[in-house]
Amino acid sequence: MSNTQLVPLFNLDQNNREPKIMNGFYQKDIISVSQFSKADLDYIFARADEMAAMSKRWGTCDLLKGYTLACVFYEPSTRTSASFIAAMERLGGKVIPITEGIQYSSVSKGESLIDSMLTLEQYCDVIVMRHPDIGSSATAAKYAHVPIINAGDGAGEHPTQGLLDLYTIKTELGKIDGLKVAMIGDLRYGRTVHSLTKLLSQYDVSLRFVSPDTLRLPLDLMNNLIDSGINVRESNKVADVIENADVLYVTRIQKERFTDILQYEEVKDYFEITPELMQSAKEKMIVMHPLPRVGEIHYKVDRDPRAAYFRQVQNGMFVRMALLAAVLGQA
Repeated sequence: MSNTQLVPLFNLDQNNREPKIMNGFYQKDIISVSQFSKADLDYIFARADEMAAMSKRWGTCDLLKGYTLACVFYEPSTRTSASFIAAMERLGGKVIPITEGIQYSSVSKGESLIDSMLTLEQYCDVIVMRHPDIGSSATAAKYAHVPIINAGDGAGEHPTQGLLDLYTIKTELGKIDGLKVAMIGDLRYGRTVHSLTKLLSQYDVSLRFVSPDTLRLPLDLMNNLIDSGINVRESNKVADVIENADVLYVTRIQKERFTDILQYEEVKDYFEITPELMQSAKEKMIVMHPLPRVGEIHYKVDRDPRAAYFRQVQNGMFVRMALLAAVLGQA
């Protein structure tokens, strides 16, 4: 028998994972934009500004070194999944990416959402999840012991997209109060519209909604805006709103949300933002889009300095960096 003595590899008395900053977000789930007060938004946006400055100066840092993110997407995603992965890696953390081939995971064997979360939490410190069912993130958060960040739950909400959209408006135009925001496209199923609308309702804004009749904003959300005293109008023509809009928030008609393909075919080409249409817009305004686009903004509009949608993409990384760091108590 060997007489070798077991020498401890680690000094477990050194706890480097205690939160550095008790910010109100530490270990909190991010499920809905309804969680955020204006003070919360100011805090996250200030941190996002710091993340932007750091990224542009150094590229990466070690703020989240030693932490692991599980990125779990039950629905296809390009920007949101890549954004969270880039955010975590720029902060020095690691990522378990489950963003493709979910059909080849244990879900295909019948594993429940709850069991999947209880398994994944053994490997990570925070879980980002996209799922086709409304309320799925809230269900996951109820059982998981690590923070859950909702990256989209069906036609419900997309809180981090709402945050980055609001951040983009503020950084591009320098303010939020007093603006006229026009939302165009799929307002019924568009979870990005739902989240941004709820956030904007905390500010002194005017909202214009442009859509086919079948894709109007859900009535409960519209009633909430009216009850909050928000100035709202509806139309079915972009030409009715473009002259006075400070923000043109364009969304695609979401084919995957339709149960009747004929209904989709009727509205899929309902509108297009063109250079000619943009001639009627203000000199200082912005065009936004959560992407992907499928024909609702002409590619020639990309050359217009008012086209902010790719700057919007980069802002998403900065906001998600701020959120991840805040939830883990490091910012």
